[in-house]
Amino acid sequence: MDLGSLGTAISQIFTPWTFFMLFVGTSLGIVVGAIPGMTGAMLIALTLPLTFYMEPFNAIILLIAMYVGAISGGLITATLLRMPGTPAAIMTTFDGYPMARNGNPGRALGLGITASFVGGLVALLTITKPLSILATRFGPFEYFTLIMMAMVLIASVSEGSLKKGIVAGFFGMLISMPGVDPASGMPRLTFDYYLLNGGLKLLPVLIGVFAVSQIINDALDMGKVGKKIKMSTEGILMSAKDLKSQAVNLGRSSLIGTGVGILPGIGASIGSVIAYTVAKSTSKTPEKFGTGSEEGIIASEAANNATVGGALIPLIAMGIPGSVIDAILIGALMIHSIQPGPTLFLTNADIVWGMIAACLLANILMYILMTTSVKYIAGLMYLPRSFVLPVVMVFCVIGSYALNNTMFDVWV
Repeated sequence: MDLGSLGTAISQIFTPWTFFMLFVGTSLGIVVGAIPGMTGAMLIALTLPLTFYMEPFNAIILLIAMYVGAISGGLITATLLRMPGTPAAIMTTFDGYPMARNGNPGRALGLGITASFVGGLVALLTITKPLSILATRFGPFEYFTLIMMAMVLIASVSEGSLKKGIVAGFFGMLISMPGVDPASGMPRLTFDYYLLNGGLKLLPVLIGVFAVSQIINDALDMGKVGKKIKMSTEGILMSAKDLKSQAVNLGRSSLIGTGVGILPGIGASIGSVIAYTVAKSTSKTPEKFGTGSEEGIIASEAANNATVGGALIPLIAMGIPGSVIDAILIGALMIHSIQPGPTLFLTNADIVWGMIAACLLANILMYILMTTSVKYIAGLMYLPRSFVLPVVMVFCVIGSYALNNTMFDVWV
């Protein structure tokens, strides 16, 4: 690893304005992750238009910090309400909520926060550059194989039938087809509608799929509230003894999360499920899982945060998104005329090391913020959805319109 380049990136982040972006991004990510129905993908998609006129380095720092914060923030509602703030925290509800209900909410949150911190620091610092060097040797066959592997993985982990996953994957490819054919220069699937000549823009599609759909879903389920648990921060800091006893579980779950994150199109929720399953199958006390097991909380949270760093690896090294949020980050890079892929280390090394440094520092900041202010953040879980959803919908419309100042993007 190039420690000099990483050190330079860290020093850039510690300039006042850039560090402010890191702080705001991490804080917003935690808050949004802690509100049921709000996701990191929604937050980043809505923030993307605001970055149009920002310096590329600051814009990427802000979005990466939101990514880290949102994945971590989901454990708060999962633990205290049994309602995962983000899909990645689903497995945390199995043991976090029972432990909190049994009178140890601080302990349950502390285990999750520490596991999130450790998991978020694994692998990104070590294998990104070697993988990018390998990716420079990739040709059309290798890229076709990667995309087909992603399609198979999407289908295999889809809820419901295999056919449903395959159809969804190919429908996503179909959405990218309208526009000018890069080979012939002729309009393709535009149906003589001139606004389709530029294709369906990434941002309006993402806002529609991940923000508006969630708003509709939450509006139909407006009355759902979890059972409140009295908040206490007692036991929120793990001891050295705790870390030693959970070292194997932490390391194994972090590596599983990183490995799953590297695979295109999978995401943090699947990494969490796999790590939880492995932890249960190798535990000396598997019967405790689902009743407040410390091993279960740690496995889930270490893995889902490790997928953040893992998913950034194919984005940086090959220009292929490892998760939904990484697809949005690719859009952010391209908005700023930065082409992700194997040559990114050569053309925009400062951006690459900035992303790695932001991931590192955002995890440290996340740990500090959540251990010191989780009691206050937890209060946001009880905001009425009838107030939250209309505000988010307004931002969806503004964000879509701001892309090209056209209502067509709003309708998309």
